[in-house]
Formats: sequence, C-alpha cells, structure tokens
Amino acid sequence: MNPLVSNSAVVTPSPHRLVSEVFARYVRAADNRDPEAMRSVFWESATVSVFYRGEGDPQLLAELAGSATIATAVTTAMAPHPPRNRSHHTTVNPLVSVAGDTARFDAQFIVYNARGAARPASGWPTDAVGAQGVITPIECGYLQVDLRFHDREWRISHLRIEHDLPYAFPAQ
Repeated sequence: MNPLVSNSAVVTPSPHRLVSEVFARYVRAADNRDPEAMRSVFWESATVSVFYRGEGDPQLLAELAGSATIATAVTTAMAPHPPRNRSHHTTVNPLVSVAGDTARFDAQFIVYNARGAARPASGWPTDAVGAQGVITPIECGYLQVDLRFHDREWRISHLRIEHDLPYAFPAQ
C-alpha cells in the first residue's frame, strides 16, 4: 500500500484546478451547443467580449452581457453542427493565477472541426480501417478569463476572446 494515499482521506482540489475545470466545462458547453451548461459557468452579471486581433489593435466584434444572453449565444451566434460534425475547443499553455476570491485563466486556443464521413451504401471499402473523416483546425487565438469565487464556487465574470483570424457570425 502506498503510504501517501489513504482511502479515507478526502482531497480538496486546489483553486487552480477548480478554475481550470470551470473553463473545461465552458468549452464542452460550446462544443455541445448546450445553453444550460453554458449559463451554469457564468455569473448572472458576466460579460463576454470577442475581438479580432490580426491587424494591429484588436477590433471589437461582439459583446454579450448576462449569463442568459451568453447561454443563448451558443445556439444563435454559433453555427449548429451538421450531421456527423462536431467541434472541439482546446486550450493550450494555460496560465492560471488565483488571488483570494478572484482568478485569471489565460490561454491560447484552437478549435477543430471533426467531420465524419458518411458510410457508403455498399459499406466501407475492405481496406478502410479506423476513423473515417477529416479533422480541420478552424479557429485560433487567445483567451483571458476572469473568475470570481462566491457561495463556494468559481464562475466566470468576464471572458475576453481574441481571434487570430477574421470572424463572421451566422446571419440572423
């Protein structure tokens, strides 16, 4: 038995880990286009600012205010997934800082589109093996996420998204 591990000990995750998990829930809510899951990671008064930073000073593309508005945006400002398609938001090189009841999650991001191939009516060719389809990077940039701890939980108070590529929102 490992003397450093106890079956009866309850380990409380560090604030850094809890902050990272809030952001992990955010990207899953975006990938799943799940407004309720999205709302649950933001404080009611939260804001989101979206910028394009590819040509000098960042250009403001959109601002959202309030967790309900932010939650709705996953079904109105993000294109729905066609059949056999999914998105995968990934964050890399995160810098997490915690000071009392505030925190910052600062990271680079890449979003991938996974497009599954349709199974041919005659079935897969005999030499087909493994996943069938294409994975393509479609977005990248930087995120600065401010979080606040209240009532024993961390949630996002402000999210700043800076896209490296020009961005077009779905027509409404």
